[in-house]
Amino acid sequence: MSDLPLRAQMAVALGRTAARMSRLAGRGDGSVIGGKIGLKLDPELLTKLARDRKLVLVSATNGKTTTTRLITSAMTPLGEVATNAFGANMPTGHVSALASAPDARYGVLECDEKYVPMVLRETGANVVALMNLSRDQMDRAAEIWLLAGKWRKALEAAPDSHVIANCDDPLVTWGAATAKNVTWVSAGQHWREDSWSCPECGGPLDREGAAWGCRECSFTRPKPDWILHGERVTAPGGRTFELSGLQLPGRANRSNAVIALAVVSLFGVEPETALPLLGQVTSVAGRYTTVEHEGRRMRLLLSKNPAGWLEAFDVLQPAPGPVALSINAQGPDGRDTSWLWDVDYRILKGRPVWATGERRLDLAARLEAADLEFTVVDDIDKAVMAVPPGHLDIIANYTAFQDIRTRYGRVV
Repeated sequence: MSDLPLRAQMAVALGRTAARMSRLAGRGDGSVIGGKIGLKLDPELLTKLARDRKLVLVSATNGKTTTTRLITSAMTPLGEVATNAFGANMPTGHVSALASAPDARYGVLECDEKYVPMVLRETGANVVALMNLSRDQMDRAAEIWLLAGKWRKALEAAPDSHVIANCDDPLVTWGAATAKNVTWVSAGQHWREDSWSCPECGGPLDREGAAWGCRECSFTRPKPDWILHGERVTAPGGRTFELSGLQLPGRANRSNAVIALAVVSLFGVEPETALPLLGQVTSVAGRYTTVEHEGRRMRLLLSKNPAGWLEAFDVLQPAPGPVALSINAQGPDGRDTSWLWDVDYRILKGRPVWATGERRLDLAARLEAADLEFTVVDDIDKAVMAVPPGHLDIIANYTAFQDIRTRYGRVV
């Protein structure tokens, strides 16, 4: 920290003070306000804090918080790692993360999709991990083809950055294709409704298993260097490793894990070393946490868009296990709830279902259209107490999820 110019040191100090006051006031962990104050005092603070570090940027529509946590865990043999572990994924959060670990040689930063070009330009990150792109908060976010186009331009202008990219997602592949150095990972793509057309020419994409290719131009899936198949990972050179020790549930987290393995291998951390460290991660900012309340064991699942709901359904306890669904539409969620109609809720048939949250009536209309039996309640506690003692899965979007964590326990 002493190597920073005096102005940057003052910006960091005042940012830390603001963050501490935010925590004392119960307004959150202070990452955003601390970084905001720091950048206000020194607009070049992020660049200065990133200097002389080896940085990883992690971006995707879904899974970036979890993958950031997995990569950070697997990199611990290298020493201290600076990271924004709780999802403050814009430059303000990046400043706070780097400032809080001034001596960390390494950094792993979750990055909002829209901010990838800016953050890459300002930090010169060594590695950029790109996993998936799908519709999310369309009332305030750009069309995902535009995002992929911005990735292309940014990566073309960053020849020293190495990209780890999920080649099973055509949009990610197109966004990463201009990078000078790319490691392609077959990490799977379970939600395909946003990638039926070629991003290069607009023609139809033909698919056969994981493979895909444009019918009208030469754009096609690259040959992967890392391959996820079930619970096994094949690394470059043909070595195969089991993911059986992974504690985070579901196919989405196996996808996150293979991306993490590919990233840390660039820093010399081999899968034999990384896999046990991935298995130490059991919860990420409350995701997949189980909390106890009045004899009920509630597992909390975060889902903020159709792709995320598909993955949440994948890890539900077997039917007829009960499910509570909670939807808000505040700023961090996106105000537009029309995406609910893209989720196939028929998979919940045969289960007791409760609908709650600020936009419970929007959710109820969608569930009724899916011909489901459900109960609308105006408070999550009514759903919880309506379930007999035992297990309850709760799926919620962002602010609803945070409200539930605050009420029943913020286990991390």
